[in-house]
Amino acid sequence: MNPSYPDAEAQIEEVQRAARTLGVQSHIMKASSERDFDTAFATVAERRAGALLVASDPFLFSRRSQLVALAARHALPAIYQFRDCAAVGGLMSYGTRITDSYHQVGVYTGRILKGAKPADLPIVQSTKFEFVINLKTLKSLGITISPTLLAQADEVIE
Repeated sequence: MNPSYPDAEAQIEEVQRAARTLGVQSHIMKASSERDFDTAFATVAERRAGALLVASDPFLFSRRSQLVALAARHALPAIYQFRDCAAVGGLMSYGTRITDSYHQVGVYTGRILKGAKPADLPIVQSTKFEFVINLKTLKSLGITISPTLLAQADEVIE
C-alpha cells in the first residue's frame, strides 16, 4: 500500500479487520515510489507470504504492469482492485469498473457545465463490482481453484 494515499489508514484498518475475522496474519508493506517495490517484495518473500493484496491507489494502479511482473517473479498470487490488472497478467481482481467511474465524471462535468452547482449534485457510489480471474496466471502459479469459485467470476481471461 501507498502510505502517501489519503485513504491508506482506512484501507489498513479494513484489511487488518478482515484478516482477524478470517484468522490469517497480515503484513503491511508500504511503497510510495517505484524504488520501494523491490524492498517490499523482498520483505514479502522473506516472510513467506501466501498471497498479496495490492491496495487501491492511483499511483499503484498506474504501475500495475510493474507490480504484476514483480508478483510473477516472486510466484506470488495477487489480487488487485481493477480488471485492468488481471488483464495485464495479475491473478485476480475484484472491484468496481474504472470505466464506470470515468463515465460518471463525464456526467457530472456535463451537469456542471450546464449550470448545476457541484454541492447540489448527489454523491454517487458504484454498486456493480466485478470479479475477474486470469487463467494463464493461475496455471503459471500452479494453483487450482474450485469450479464453484471459477463459475462465480464475472470474467475469466484465458
